[in-house]
Amino acid sequence: MQSDKGVEADVISGRVWDEFCDTLKRAGQQILRPEAPTSALDRAEGFRYLSRLLRIGLEMHLEFADPDFPGFFLPSHETGKIGADNPDNHYLFARINGKHEYVICGERGSVSYLSIGTQKGGYETNGRMEPTGAIDSAQLQTDANGHFEIRLSQEKQPGNWLRIEPESNAVIVRQTFMDRAKEKPAQMRIARAGAEAKPAPLSAQRLQAGLGNASRFVEGTARLFADWSQSYLKHPNELPPADQALCQRVGGDPNIFYYHSYWELKPDEALLVHVKRIPDCRFWNLQVSNWWMESLDYRYYRISLNKHTAKADADGGVTIVIAHQDPGHANWLETAGHDRGTLCFRWVGASEHIHPTTRVVKQSALARELKA
Repeated sequence: MQSDKGVEADVISGRVWDEFCDTLKRAGQQILRPEAPTSALDRAEGFRYLSRLLRIGLEMHLEFADPDFPGFFLPSHETGKIGADNPDNHYLFARINGKHEYVICGERGSVSYLSIGTQKGGYETNGRMEPTGAIDSAQLQTDANGHFEIRLSQEKQPGNWLRIEPESNAVIVRQTFMDRAKEKPAQMRIARAGAEAKPAPLSAQRLQAGLGNASRFVEGTARLFADWSQSYLKHPNELPPADQALCQRVGGDPNIFYYHSYWELKPDEALLVHVKRIPDCRFWNLQVSNWWMESLDYRYYRISLNKHTAKADADGGVTIVIAHQDPGHANWLETAGHDRGTLCFRWVGASEHIHPTTRVVKQSALARELKA
């Protein structure tokens, strides 16, 4: 282990910065993998993806890395996306140390689904973010005004309690909207119980750890989800159930059942996704993503549908059309200039998991196929 004096010398000399830059340069190889698409759009998005991961990594491992003084930040959002980020979600993330206790205080709001979980691991180390505890809006106790307090500890406590383990190092919050324009998100803050009033000034040791972890986070995250995209090539334009245990190991919500796949469409083709019956569930959605498993730009394109926004078929099922041009169908999803990418379908709290079926049809035959 390097001594404090050695770390200080490496910061002063610039070696820490050089190592940080070297790791980022190496991360670029994940964009150049032989199976990855080579169009200018896909490559441009790939390298932009690394820059987005770096922004998130610096927040996670440098700016908000002190578990004695945690704060929530956005680990995925409109311009920073990881691993099939849900367009209907508002994510929050905070660093903790499982050996301590924490308190989350907030206001429930009216968002459709709210889940808060603790995790251990990291994409920069072992490629995992394994759940260590969870609580969601169905269990959350609030007062008459919607205020709540959650205690985070290893030992069970009365009221709202969120379990942590000695190795727990993060809190992840998912707020899922049916309709962002009408629902009010929860507001919350986190603090360590009994922490000192002010953090110490930045040290060379914290800078070295922060830059090192941030650059390894970029490389590790890019590699992890590039591996996932590669694995989907064996079932193009389908939506089979994902490996649920694997999804949980990388930070998935325990209430969610996931489907992931690869899609590729020629200019005159469309992909029909059909769910024959919608079971009792808290939420579901389907989203279109790029090869790097970033949701397409939902600020400007309609690339996802959910339980609230999709129009049901006459028989109670749902049919969704993914196509390059508008077919005049109520459940059309755009490809936003892409000819390939990835897909993600989710059931949240479903009484059963009705597997979607898919088929590729010619755009010219789409009306006939939909009628049939």
